[in-house]
Amino acid sequence: MRSSNPVFSRRGFSRDNGYAGFNAAPQAGGPAVGTQANPYAQGGANPYAQNPYAQQDLQHGAPPQAPVSTGRMTMDDVVMRSAMTLGTVAVGAILAWALLPVTNTSFGLAIGSALIAFVLAMVQSFKRKASPALILGYAAFEGVFLGVISEMYNSRWSGAPFQAVLGTMAVSGATLLIYKAGWIRVTARYARIGMAIAIAFILVTAVNLLLVVFGVAENGGLRSMGPLGAIVGIIAIILGAFFLTLDFKQIEDGIAYGAPREEAWLAAFGLTMTLVWIYVEMLRLVAIFSGDD
Repeated sequence: MRSSNPVFSRRGFSRDNGYAGFNAAPQAGGPAVGTQANPYAQGGANPYAQNPYAQQDLQHGAPPQAPVSTGRMTMDDVVMRSAMTLGTVAVGAILAWALLPVTNTSFGLAIGSALIAFVLAMVQSFKRKASPALILGYAAFEGVFLGVISEMYNSRWSGAPFQAVLGTMAVSGATLLIYKAGWIRVTARYARIGMAIAIAFILVTAVNLLLVVFGVAENGGLRSMGPLGAIVGIIAIILGAFFLTLDFKQIEDGIAYGAPREEAWLAAFGLTMTLVWIYVEMLRLVAIFSGDD
């Protein structure tokens, strides 16, 4: 089972098409979270063998530390890459907002940017290794898309983008606190149930979009600007929080298993996609609750 977010195709920190947090375990001295070998071990070697504190950590019930060696992913690496990726999204959004007026042309440009970002995300998802160029390219085009639609929402619902940013920060911060407090345990069963709900949500949303396009469903159908649309938006935000827990688990396990440093780019990629998902849904939700003012 591999972790995912809106596109359901990010490889994460697995090297055997599995999810490192659910179905892979390091050799002796590593955290007992599965039954398979550590996907990062080279030639079956124990990545914790060089850590003189690994056995001591296990004896005291503490989680094992990542291998003390160069080239391994650390939390600093994840934070740095995430800052670069999210910063690229922010710069793209600010430039699009400042330079593109609210017109049909700019809306078309936003849709085109979203499609390019999706293609880049899919290409990265099928690559065995992280490509910083693809990830930053995705972030740039996603930023243009967000900048244009944010300006459009702001022109009708003044302040909606700012409120959506605050809402996104609140959801992500609360999810992190709940995850670190241990109130949510990311297990295989948790992931299977959550992913089943997420896939069902995507399929229903896709069918709704087709019905709207062909005129069968009016006023956006399930994605209307009324109470039903608000309920669907809240469900989407909850799913975004679910994706965040999978991202946090992958990052935590990647560090513990001694994932290569370049895997930090995948962590940044996943977090960015999830935060974009939450922001877009939060933007719609703010607009719904703001009414037609």
